[in-house]
Amino acid sequence: MAHSLALITGASSGIGEAFARALPATTGLLLTGRDEARLTALRDALGRGERRVETLAADLGSDAGRAALIEAAERAEPDLLINNAGLGCFGPFLDNPAGAERTMVEVNVTAPLVLSRALLPGMAARARASGRRAGLILVSSTAAFQPLPYLSTYAATKAFELSLAEGLAGELAGEPVDVLALCPGPTATRFFERAGMAGSSLPIERAEDPARVARQGLAALGRRTTLVVGRQNRAMAALVQRLPRDLVRRSTRRVMRRGLRRRSA
Repeated sequence: MAHSLALITGASSGIGEAFARALPATTGLLLTGRDEARLTALRDALGRGERRVETLAADLGSDAGRAALIEAAERAEPDLLINNAGLGCFGPFLDNPAGAERTMVEVNVTAPLVLSRALLPGMAARARASGRRAGLILVSSTAAFQPLPYLSTYAATKAFELSLAEGLAGELAGEPVDVLALCPGPTATRFFERAGMAGSSLPIERAEDPARVARQGLAALGRRTTLVVGRQNRAMAALVQRLPRDLVRRSTRRVMRRGLRRRSA
């Protein structure tokens, strides 16, 4: 499925960078993230030949950053929007800095909501006019399927993204716009370090390769609405939806609390 130009948030590393590298050279790129140096290096690596690659360093946790990105995107006219930017904060909700909890919501919830609402009308109109299809990917997580004590806000934001993607897929069923909720499990990115999970003993050593996550996400777009990456992750996501919610909460609390104690040791 060919797209003319993709807007990728959180593109300076991890899954976002993997998406940029996985897309064909015929797809132009508008890459955004907070690390301008890494964005520039990625632009230089990918912007060869006639390929169009633009970058914009922006803080999607702020109104100004989101507005700047929307302005750049309206000029670029993407037909693929990948809402990938996200962050977490591991620890007790009442101990985590209030600002960190709010920023998590701004980046993980408000940014994909605002960007999707601003850009989807134009994407759909251009797709109708050209006879092609546009695409929207929201990078959620397996955390969306159950409560995660000590990552409570993060799991809640990912549940929002999953629900938003599935709802939009229903609303846009008659439009030339494909929508995908991409739900990877632990992935080998800088997320764990940034979230304060290093040394926690949680199962991050079995993390997925971000390149594999990106490739599977692109392959699933237009073919399904929700993709959980990895056989074990799919089995776990299906299981927790069948178990009593209270049992799931108690079980995840034990696992997450053990990880928190080992990190603090």
